[in-house]
Amino acid sequence: MSTPVRTRRRPDTIDPIPWWLKVVGGLVIAFFILPTLFVIPMSFSSATTFQFPPPGFSLRLYENFFTNPIWLDSLGNSFLVASLTALLATTVGTAAAVALSGLDGRLARLVRTVLMVPIVSPAIVVAVAVYISFLGWRLTGTVTGYVLAHTAIAVPYVLVSVTGALGGFDQRLLKAAASLGASPLKSFVQVTMPLISRGILTGGIFAFIVSFDEVVIALFLRSPLFQTMPVQMYNSVTVEIDPTISAASSLMVVAVTIIFILPQLLRGRAGSRREPRP
Repeated sequence: MSTPVRTRRRPDTIDPIPWWLKVVGGLVIAFFILPTLFVIPMSFSSATTFQFPPPGFSLRLYENFFTNPIWLDSLGNSFLVASLTALLATTVGTAAAVALSGLDGRLARLVRTVLMVPIVSPAIVVAVAVYISFLGWRLTGTVTGYVLAHTAIAVPYVLVSVTGALGGFDQRLLKAAASLGASPLKSFVQVTMPLISRGILTGGIFAFIVSFDEVVIALFLRSPLFQTMPVQMYNSVTVEIDPTISAASSLMVVAVTIIFILPQLLRGRAGSRREPRP
């Protein structure tokens, strides 16, 4: 009678992330969060200058922000430029990603490399090139100039996001749609777009944030009649020494956080509604 061979049981749960990587990740997260822990308390300070810790609690800085037309106008300008940039960059980046998904070889790699240049290029180099070009075209200090410049640096983010979404897309679905008489445009709207909508939405959010936070190009394109929020924040530190920037920075952090989290919450609620009830 043979004895049964004992097999060594594997643990039910295996943590693939080593402890040291978790520590490094925690330190990186703390490094990025640390400035917020100083800025937000300072936005409620009663001091008339930059001081930490705050000597007292006050909403005076927020009152200055919401009653000063200069701050409100710059905020409105940033939202306008960022919204138009997100719309244009999402359209161009999605079209480029879909077109490149059907191409192979050196030409496709060359086009992808060229479209990614604004990400790897120094911001000051891009700003100088944009400023020199826009001077001849009389686009400095205009909404059109801001939108075109910000779109150039936002398209790569949309391209990366949509390309990642297209990685799991089955091209045979387009052939099936064409065999049923659907035009290329109808196939894209009814087949491709719903399946890559998450990538498009993520790319649009990144394009909005990139435009909303961009300051280097905005400094070159600004005019006395039109400037964005980051430029006004820069001026409040270098020229005016206005502590209202603490309130403005806190509001921007909250706005960006909401923009990132809201789609996740809506997506989670939509997914819970689709789950069948027992």
